[in-house]
Amino acid sequence: MSTYDKYESPLTSRYASAEMAKLFSSATRFYTWRKLWLNLAIAEKELGLVGITDEAIEEMKTQLILNAADFETAAVEEKKRRHDVMAHVHAFGLVAPKAAGIIHLGATSCYVTDNGDLIILRDALDLVIEKIVRVIDCLARFSNEFKDLATLGFTHFQPAQLTTVGKRATLWIQELLWDLRNISRARDDLGFRGVKGTTGTQASFLTLFEGDHKKVEALDRRVTELSGFKQTYPVTGQTYSRKVDVDVLNTLSSFGATAHKVATDIRLLASLKEIEEPFEKDQIGSSAMAYKRNPMRCERICSLARHLMILSQDALMTSSVQWLERTLDDSANRRISLPEAFLTADILLTTLQNVSEGLVVYPKVIARHIAQELPFMATENIIMAIVKKGGDRQICHEEIRVLSHQAARKVKVEGGENDLIERIKKTEYFQLIWEELDSLLDPKSFIGRAPQQVDQFLAEHVYPALRPYQNLLSVEKQAILNV
Repeated sequence: MSTYDKYESPLTSRYASAEMAKLFSSATRFYTWRKLWLNLAIAEKELGLVGITDEAIEEMKTQLILNAADFETAAVEEKKRRHDVMAHVHAFGLVAPKAAGIIHLGATSCYVTDNGDLIILRDALDLVIEKIVRVIDCLARFSNEFKDLATLGFTHFQPAQLTTVGKRATLWIQELLWDLRNISRARDDLGFRGVKGTTGTQASFLTLFEGDHKKVEALDRRVTELSGFKQTYPVTGQTYSRKVDVDVLNTLSSFGATAHKVATDIRLLASLKEIEEPFEKDQIGSSAMAYKRNPMRCERICSLARHLMILSQDALMTSSVQWLERTLDDSANRRISLPEAFLTADILLTTLQNVSEGLVVYPKVIARHIAQELPFMATENIIMAIVKKGGDRQICHEEIRVLSHQAARKVKVEGGENDLIERIKKTEYFQLIWEELDSLLDPKSFIGRAPQQVDQFLAEHVYPALRPYQNLLSVEKQAILNV
């Protein structure tokens, strides 16, 4: 059966980066198991357990990477035994015969499955952090470039007080900074299950070391150290608490909400023709409507973000139904939910970076939209200017009200342009401020402290958050999409 004759997840076949797809591959998973068995044997030998030879250790070291024959051997054995861990113990023992008798000594299946998952989660979180940092950096540069460019603000998706293009981008960056904080915290909090035995009591290891509690504790510390962790969970059942998965997936799902908001904003602005995602020379927007430039990247982000946001529910439900020391109804669910959460987050970040690197801004379209709405927004300034010249506020208000409704009818009923300013220029009552109208209508006088807010936000919040990653950011790495 070819790959075209069976279902493949589009997460890996179409979208995910090679790095993240490899992290959750069978090759990485079972390499990690073999490395854990090696670490256990090394630590047991260092602590004086007899029967573990240097030759056995060396043989294990040379057989950590599985080949096609290893996978086939394990598959045949698992079909017979219905036990994936013992199938791989068998396969490892065949290629490292001098170690066959001591592989998995004192351990339970969760020694490799849970510790292996924690290693992969740790490395996957590192990759997510790297990618979110790059997205923040891209948007920070965009925000700084367009901090002075006035644009219509929108509340309820109706025109509102002016802001700037760069200030709006800071709203996206702020949420991404929170995501970076949450994901980094989840990564830093991640511990190691260590060597805890079948129900978490370490009974099997206490037996191996003939009741020597100090050696069992030392074994736990040494295996943890060899596996690259600084801490173990102090107590476990057979598994590490599935609450850990909740903490990890909650941060990824929360990022999904951010990604959806950013992409939705860009889609809305694209419909106004103010900002567009990158559009390649040979890209086709529609099979029927050749002129279209659909925001397909941002639409993809929204689509996959919805999937990511619901995956935390899997972790919550799995955690809630782990009876006593453990039940196996977590296994099949976690084989799907954990990889899919990271693959989806990876895809969203790659696509967000790609969009952020190529955002196109159309200042003349933005200016035209401002011109259509600004006369109405400027009415309060006009009233105050008239009062300063000695006019009556209530009379001026009525004059402006009548002219505004006439201009609104011109726009809404007749489909014309907003001609409120022309009407004011033709009304003798406003003659006192005719010469001031241009300055009263300068968009920069309506953006408040937006540019200064951008400067302050970048200086006090964004740049300090990015500072630990300067070595990473010094190496340019563009986000390339497969499709």
